[in-house]
Amino acid sequence: MFDRPGSNTDAVVVALDFGDDDFAESLAEIQLLVSSAGVKTREIVHGKRDRPDSALFAGKGKVDQIADAVAATNSQLVVFNHELSPVQERNLEKRLNCRVIDRTSLILDIFAQRARSFEGKLQVELAQLDHLATRLVRGWTHLERQKGGIGMRGPGETQLETDRRLLAKRVKVLKEKLTKVEAQRAVQRRSRNRAHVLSVSLVGYTNAGKSTLFNALTRADVYAADQLFATLDTTTRKVHTGATAGVVLSDTVGFIRRLPHMLVAAFRATLEETVHADVLLHVVDASSTDRDAQIEAVNLVLKEIGADAIPQVLVYNKIDLTALPARVESDEYGKIARVWISAEKGQGLDLLRNALGQIAEAAFDGNRVAAA
Repeated sequence: MFDRPGSNTDAVVVALDFGDDDFAESLAEIQLLVSSAGVKTREIVHGKRDRPDSALFAGKGKVDQIADAVAATNSQLVVFNHELSPVQERNLEKRLNCRVIDRTSLILDIFAQRARSFEGKLQVELAQLDHLATRLVRGWTHLERQKGGIGMRGPGETQLETDRRLLAKRVKVLKEKLTKVEAQRAVQRRSRNRAHVLSVSLVGYTNAGKSTLFNALTRADVYAADQLFATLDTTTRKVHTGATAGVVLSDTVGFIRRLPHMLVAAFRATLEETVHADVLLHVVDASSTDRDAQIEAVNLVLKEIGADAIPQVLVYNKIDLTALPARVESDEYGKIARVWISAEKGQGLDLLRNALGQIAEAAFDGNRVAAA
């Protein structure tokens, strides 16, 4: 086993092309993920394959090339832009003589660095333990040795069985704590509904500018940076729109292609704000050439958590990096569908506030909350 790499670690990134249409965008994304984790990419190893190798994921020749890159750059880490099985990970570490992680492990590490709140830390630990459980079951065959009945182990219990039991116990504790957090959020939501407050959640691809927009609309000081997954912890603030009905806005974790299912499951308590929102502001990086695929990736996650039926307004952010003007567009039924803004420069923010005010006024009829 190798120690977890710290910040300022040098890494070799491996990205193999299996014929996917989004390979170029995925390659750019893994480099951003590596940088966001505080790791420096020293070399990128490319290659094409029809399918992964069962033992090493890459072919033996490609693994030799990776080993040469590790030696030449004196790197301590190899990052695969793919999901590795526990066996593949173990075989690669033995061959490369350094720590090897896959895309899921990299994202988990970033989440561990970003979590600040009690809830966020619980969710990250739960996701990490879920990931570790697959390694216990499939990859840690060296733990199958009989160790006797010392301490916590029962008679005849293997080390692996002990690890599984202790892990399951900790997972149960974490889920119970997160259930309490979810109950507290439910109480807060009921209070907002009784007070005629429209609940709006910011969703979008990671690094689309959600936190910058949140700060601009609410005058909050949520951490915002040009890096992936800058925000993990949900924050809710009131937005002043000038409308009679109130509006509260929640900032949430960003989504990404092939977001590991365990992360979606672990962050379900946070994402409850999205599931129970009246309206979603789907923030899109208007300057990205890959924005349509990013919109699709976000919608896939929304479907997975049961939020795909909630009304959306697409907010095209970062128009200052394009030649696009600030404007509001409606659909064929006259409902606000798209708003073009720059949260960084303040362009179009008044248009967005007015749009939220109109949606809030239309959403409430007397004492009854209706869908926007």
